[in-house]
Amino acid sequence: MEKQVVDGLREVFQSGRSRPLQYRKQQLRALLRLITERQGDIEQALKQDLNRSMYNTSLFELISIENDIKVAERDMVDWAAPQPVKKNLNSALDDVYIKPEPLGVVLIIGTWNYPWAMILQPLVGAIAAGNAAVVKPSELSEHSARLMKELLPLYLDKEMYQVVTGGIPETQELLKQRFDHIFYTGSSTVGKLVMEAAARHLTPVTLELGGKSPCYIDKNCDIAVACRRITWGKFANCGQTCIAPDYILCEPSIQDRIIEEIQKTLLEFYQKDPKSSPDYCRIINTRHFDRVLALMNECTIALGGESDRSQCYIAPTVLKDVLPHFKIMQEEIFGPLLPIITVNDLSEAINFINAREKPLALYVFSSDKTVIKRMLTETTSGGVTVNDVLMHYTVDTLPFGGVGNSGMGRYHGRHTFNQLSHHRACLIKSFAMEGLNDARYPPLTAARLRKAKFFMQHRWCSCSGICVWAVIATILAVGLLVALIVVLI
Repeated sequence: MEKQVVDGLREVFQSGRSRPLQYRKQQLRALLRLITERQGDIEQALKQDLNRSMYNTSLFELISIENDIKVAERDMVDWAAPQPVKKNLNSALDDVYIKPEPLGVVLIIGTWNYPWAMILQPLVGAIAAGNAAVVKPSELSEHSARLMKELLPLYLDKEMYQVVTGGIPETQELLKQRFDHIFYTGSSTVGKLVMEAAARHLTPVTLELGGKSPCYIDKNCDIAVACRRITWGKFANCGQTCIAPDYILCEPSIQDRIIEEIQKTLLEFYQKDPKSSPDYCRIINTRHFDRVLALMNECTIALGGESDRSQCYIAPTVLKDVLPHFKIMQEEIFGPLLPIITVNDLSEAINFINAREKPLALYVFSSDKTVIKRMLTETTSGGVTVNDVLMHYTVDTLPFGGVGNSGMGRYHGRHTFNQLSHHRACLIKSFAMEGLNDARYPPLTAARLRKAKFFMQHRWCSCSGICVWAVIATILAVGLLVALIVVLI
């Protein structure tokens, strides 16, 4: 079945249906109608999957999707236009440009923590770039997957965009097919399997993975504001966010103050009982519940720690005096547990970060520009936000993606379009001025080589042809003037 789906999409893509920009805009408008007209259904599905409120669904998924659609529709003509490049003297009179072209059939494999954004945001870029696409939502967010399977064919061209649901067997069967690009969001472990399968067809991949995103709090900062922002970013979606702060690094002298401020913020955000708060989500299933709960072994609980397996509920929890060898520091938490590791100074914090895999995100809170500069200069990560968390994700002009073990490739806004396009190098020459080509034709001589070197190594300006012809006309005029002077003398 999966092979028939892919073959059918490829046949329609090769017919050229998605080449016109107007077609792509129509599909994007239809996708926007899906989001606006069926928002209530989407909210209900996420309530069932993650106990997420309608307000959090809009804040964390739907607003970003709508923005990406509107940006793509508005700017697509500019994105898809040929991009002139600088020329050398050898190509001064030629058309030289980069032309973005559709890749073909794209596979988008989403994840369960943000099941709509992680599918539809890459799909926006695939549509804008002119590709056909297969989308594979996670089976763990089953209500969202079922709804997506139902809704997408009602709004989008079902001969160009199809939804495949199911679990591991269906995903494995999809990965056996030849795609022109695979866009995967999920864990590093599965990301390696996706890349291995893609290698069999030499298919390029975008891997949006995760990791342990550090959060350094400098003693010279507004600790109350820092803890308020960290608490929001860590415990939103019950900690199940790939760029959530995974752990805090701070000096021992401010650990108790941090715990105190987080406690105040938790009370403000979720009142005395987070379990009854409409803004507090649940762990996706009992398997992940058991995994997250086991990470607290050997840790000292400073705040929270309560749980209810029947509801997949784990309270917002802060763990103090955590040591680097603890189990919780060996894997991405992906849950509402926030360990605090104490370090003696900034240098030790930087060394701690650099001794581990490159994270998807890095956060630093400080009022000291020197501290900020050192953290930015001496570490690396997919993205970084200073004095806040998560918010770099919301800037559609910034590329979002990982580095090393946290992923490869980037997306959001134009970056998604570029990621899912082939950037074709184009050189259009005329039959005129053939004499200039003598330098590259046999029989080669030292003089011809010097001439070829001169024309190939010297850049011409990248402005319009009018400028080129004006310069040539000037050269000819000067030559004629010199010749006239010689004759008159």
